[in-house]
Amino acid sequence: MALVTFDYDGVLADTLNDLIRFGQEACNRLGVKHVVTKGDLSNLEVMSFATFGQACEVPEHLIDEFVKISLNLFAEKESLPAIYDGLSEVINHLSAHHKIAIVTTNSSQNVHAFLAKHGLDNLIHAVYGVDTPGSKAQKISIARERFAKNGEAVFMIGDSLSDVRAARETGVTSIAVTWGHQSLETLMLGEPDYVVNNPQSLIEVIER
Repeated sequence: MALVTFDYDGVLADTLNDLIRFGQEACNRLGVKHVVTKGDLSNLEVMSFATFGQACEVPEHLIDEFVKISLNLFAEKESLPAIYDGLSEVINHLSAHHKIAIVTTNSSQNVHAFLAKHGLDNLIHAVYGVDTPGSKAQKISIARERFAKNGEAVFMIGDSLSDVRAARETGVTSIAVTWGHQSLETLMLGEPDYVVNNPQSLIEVIER
């Protein structure tokens, strides 16, 4: 049995268009003259709403407000994000053999709503969101201490350079996915242990 930790945005939830749209709306509300594009996300060294705001040229004193507006727009959205094709089946398979946690810079509330919509909430052992104090690496460590006390393997599945680096910082195996928000070129800067191009390959890596 292993502990499998997933990032949320860009790994489970297809939120790219929402991130761009909500980032633009947050900029507009704050009076920031910036046109938000995928490029604002694709090359971030640290993937978070705060660094997204910085990439969107939001002044430092308005970053907290940018984060608040963006998270609230996700929470208020009538339709929840789609899940990437094949991931529901992968999570159902993995949950029968392993512990699963989610480590994200989104809010736990938004993640639980997404999981409930897709019938996955009862398969996830814990969600560590922006409302959980600490860095992503610290949250991975919290999950490991709780669910992998006996030396079980721990995996971090992410779509960003910061996910790969957080895995390395905590000494867990990193799996970079190519269907998310960052380019393969950016992901490779972190030297991930594995790179996968489709969800089914996650099972092959974790259970090999």
